[in-house]
Amino acid sequence: MKKLLKILGALVAIVLLLVIAAVGYVVNFLPNIPVQEGLRVEATPERIARGEYLANSVSVCMDCHSTRDWSLFSGPLKPGTLGIGGERFDQKMNFPGAFIAPNITPHALKGWTDGELYRAITSGVSKDGHPLFPIMPYPSYGKMATEDVYSIMAYIRSLPAVESSPVPSKADPPVNVIMHLMPQPAAPVELPAKSDPVAYGGYLANAAGCTECHTKMEKGKPVGEPYAGGFEFAMPGGTVRSPNITPHPVTGIGAWTKQLFVDRFKSYAPGKFTPPPVDSAKGEMQTVMPWTMYASMTEEDLGAIYEYLKTLPPVENSVERWTVTAR
Repeated sequence: MKKLLKILGALVAIVLLLVIAAVGYVVNFLPNIPVQEGLRVEATPERIARGEYLANSVSVCMDCHSTRDWSLFSGPLKPGTLGIGGERFDQKMNFPGAFIAPNITPHALKGWTDGELYRAITSGVSKDGHPLFPIMPYPSYGKMATEDVYSIMAYIRSLPAVESSPVPSKADPPVNVIMHLMPQPAAPVELPAKSDPVAYGGYLANAAGCTECHTKMEKGKPVGEPYAGGFEFAMPGGTVRSPNITPHPVTGIGAWTKQLFVDRFKSYAPGKFTPPPVDSAKGEMQTVMPWTMYASMTEEDLGAIYEYLKTLPPVENSVERWTVTAR
């Protein structure tokens, strides 16, 4: 018996050493995604204009990398904060850690090469090689057309340099180890022609990261059907949940017309909508959906997203949009 116990003890020790070695390799040597050396993105007026549109209306990079005014409905951006970072996504919002958006103005990026910036956006690897948590949907950005990514890069570098230093993000165990396995090399696609609204709309839905919020997740992992909603966000006055945007006729958008879908977004456009104050003490509804940003998308692009969503499998999933925090 003693001999058997010694053998078992030795086996356990070997397994532990192998696990420690594996974790050490993952943490110290992954992700292993090289930088495109020599990449130079020319900041043409056309690229900056396209990048401005993508970063503020489609991919809404500025949504997280600016300061949102949560005292107003939908948290519109505070003037003068474009790109300074600081927005926090933590355990209260069902994330496995505290993830803080960094400063992406030229003040913070002045030491970054274009290759490093491209890798961060499309593969989720920072300048120093550490992995980024995919709350920034780099798996989606990595599937965007290369020229569109270049345009976002050109636009970001054109922003005013603003000094700010948000605290670093910190993932909870074991996600802090698992994150090293998440980044993947970019797999860019060609920008579909607008004449194919379903393909073009699917491209835009990916670039907008629609599945990131409209899929129920727990600790950063999807546990629900894509686009079927249910992701919970804790807000000061209660909990808001993303709606089902599959074409289910009752619990989704199956009964919506294209015009209704487009008008839903355009109703939040500047000049038509002034974000009202939200009294969280009274449990008034708040949302993380940046309506005022998506409202600046063109009607053609919004219509294409609708055409794409209508091709998805309808999922029956009734979502209670808002519940007030018990007091």
